[in-house]
Amino acid sequence: MKIVAVTACPTGIAHTYMAAEALEAAAEESGHTIAVETQGSAGSTPLTAEQLAEADVAIFAADVEVRDKGRFAHLPLVSVGVKKAISGGDLLVAQAEELAAAASARPPAGSAPAAVPTGAKAPAGPGAASKVRAWLMTGVSHVIPFVAAGGLLIALGFALAGYQINLPDDSPLYEQMLSGGFDAGSVTAWGALAFGIGTAAFNFLVPVLAGYIAYAMADRPALVPGFVGGAIAVTTHAGFLGGLVAGFVAGGLVMWMRTWRVPRALAGIMPVLVIPLLSTAAVGLLMYVVVGRPIAAITEGLTNWLNGLSGTNAVLLGLLLGLMMCFDMGGPVNKAAYTFAVAGLSTGSGGALTIMAAVMAAGMVPPLAMALATVVRKSLFSDVERENGRAAWLLGASFISEGAIPFAAADPFRVIPSIMVGGAVTGALSMTLGATLRAPHGGVFVVPLMGNPLGFLVAVVAGTLVATALVVALKTFARRRPATPAAPADISATASATERETAGATA
Repeated sequence: MKIVAVTACPTGIAHTYMAAEALEAAAEESGHTIAVETQGSAGSTPLTAEQLAEADVAIFAADVEVRDKGRFAHLPLVSVGVKKAISGGDLLVAQAEELAAAASARPPAGSAPAAVPTGAKAPAGPGAASKVRAWLMTGVSHVIPFVAAGGLLIALGFALAGYQINLPDDSPLYEQMLSGGFDAGSVTAWGALAFGIGTAAFNFLVPVLAGYIAYAMADRPALVPGFVGGAIAVTTHAGFLGGLVAGFVAGGLVMWMRTWRVPRALAGIMPVLVIPLLSTAAVGLLMYVVVGRPIAAITEGLTNWLNGLSGTNAVLLGLLLGLMMCFDMGGPVNKAAYTFAVAGLSTGSGGALTIMAAVMAAGMVPPLAMALATVVRKSLFSDVERENGRAAWLLGASFISEGAIPFAAADPFRVIPSIMVGGAVTGALSMTLGATLRAPHGGVFVVPLMGNPLGFLVAVVAGTLVATALVVALKTFARRRPATPAAPADISATASATERETAGATA
């Protein structure tokens, strides 16, 4: 069987490529040929027309909308989230086999339909909640590069020119310096330049979010109303929440308009003229007259709340975000906390910057803790896990929480609670110590551009040590617990491969 697949995750960094590797390994083990298109941050090499024509079935393992889905319309399709491919690539390949077999058994067009077996069900597609999440994550995935570039440049501007670079007067200092001509010999001028460019990048955040949510829902005709609605959200100070509303309204409106039946003479200009014109006017009217002002009030209240966080409230928020970041390591709960932090960056408030630092610090703990555990107690881990532990050092340092997934998948009831406690300690400590961060990614590589970098590192080290101690203790306890009598085929998880084969043969 020939399989084509697409993998894609919101950040396009780790899950995308881990899922591709898992599918390739599962297909090879089953004796099939597979070609995977990884729609990641580094771009992708599209599947060729020949590969698509020869394929028997397609697999989508994606948490965002797959680009150019029309290419796969002729193929039976398995569509799941990206984590299911990482943890169960063999199951997806088996499901693809069933779909391909069912498709090949269908009668030719025009013949009588075959009887449907009693109780048989059509393959279930993604539910409404999964679709909404995929649309939202598509928008977030396109925003992240703008936040990364803009945040780092703004942080560099502060580092070179000091906090006064953005102090309001008649106009901020960076605007005054840039309008008066650029002095290449002045460090402050370079700081003003970096700050100005970063600010320009940040101005795109909300329009890009809204535009690509709409694009994920209704393809290219929805881009214009989405971007325009997001821009109006900025104008009316509705911010990130206004951008969310604009994106979903634009996408939903265009989806409905594409169902209209129009005369053939109008059909050709509908996607390039009629739909963009009418949908943009409708979304603009809605954002200016109905939605913008109330959401602006909500956004202002949220910003004031974040700025007012102190003491116990800040610690509790950091603890909660730390738990969320470590619960599923790149899954929906993790992404909810991360999206909340990234959304706050667009406000530039001090409270939002401490939240971003707490989220990144907690997200670094799972891989770092597992890497340290494989060094502290090697005997508790298999050879493969120790290899994964060596890679997890770099993944954790780079804020790629997915580096702990192999450990959590192998022993979820001991690993996940341990890293959650470590993440909670890190999040609470980071908020308490007042570390701040403008960049949404980077790990230790953006520490020099942080506010209170020492506090950030103390929080990460403390959480890592706590998580490591817990996972080692739980695994040691499980190993020393007396074994209960079992049938000959019930073999301990620590048995060797030879013992398992012998026991299986005896049974």
